[in-house]
Amino acid sequence: MHDISSDIPTKAGFVAVVGRPNAGKSTLLNWLVGEKLAMVSKKAQATRKRMNVIVMHGDAQIVFVDTPGIHEKERLLNRFMLQEAIKAIGDCDLVLFLAPAKDPLAHYEKFLALNTKNRPHILVLTKIDEVSNEALLKKIAEYQRYQDRFLALIPVSVTKNVGKEALLEEIARHLPSSPWLYDPEILTTSHIREIYKELIREAIFENLSDEIPYETDVIVEKIEEIPRLDRVYATIVCEKKSQKMILVGKGGSTIKRIGKSAREKMARFSDKKIHLELFVSVKSGWSKTKKTLAEVGYSFD
Repeated sequence: MHDISSDIPTKAGFVAVVGRPNAGKSTLLNWLVGEKLAMVSKKAQATRKRMNVIVMHGDAQIVFVDTPGIHEKERLLNRFMLQEAIKAIGDCDLVLFLAPAKDPLAHYEKFLALNTKNRPHILVLTKIDEVSNEALLKKIAEYQRYQDRFLALIPVSVTKNVGKEALLEEIARHLPSSPWLYDPEILTTSHIREIYKELIREAIFENLSDEIPYETDVIVEKIEEIPRLDRVYATIVCEKKSQKMILVGKGGSTIKRIGKSAREKMARFSDKKIHLELFVSVKSGWSKTKKTLAEVGYSFD
């Protein structure tokens, strides 16, 4: 790998990864970078904020921007998430629109309506392993009516490891000539505090069902870093006392399970031992006002 200040021509740019909730955006990014960075959950709307994930491909530095799913709901937090996705589209050099192979074209048509700045985009057909070859060809044919709107259509399957090289090549081809924007050794511009927050949130999603994960969030209060150990102090914020009781569980069983899962994820990411202290706090209506959302880390412009 050549030096960041090398005279060899390089490319670099920001690539927004968008699609409906649960289209596989975070899964795709973790696959492309080869590391577990972005939060993955089978539950829709798990991702709440943008996160940069950096992939080096030849002489190109691709800065992917993971975004919340494109959806329209009245809740203030959902409006923040939609704003995050729209801002990412407007700020980037290129957009990847992820369309699961079983999806109707309506989601893509909604994206076209939101892409008011006509940012160039690549259509990525995901989860192709879930449909037959015949159904896949039929779906590709359906998208051809919009072929003058997208730069390319790339079918991929993370499960079968299909399409990665073709996708990275196509992205690199359309990036502007530019010096690299970040040290080529780093994988994300997110701080360790943000990554630990997302890993704790992922543990909550995995260990609780129904609405509770959507009405909770995590504040990482403090991290003490020493060479082979991180001490992490974090608070899970919920809306109601009844939710706190469920989060804590009988005799603390649920919070212990969440903590164990989160510690394992954090240790895998940091390659360090993790001492995690988790607290649960009730902040009634935290997701319903701009002031309380900002306290949890979601600030509107």
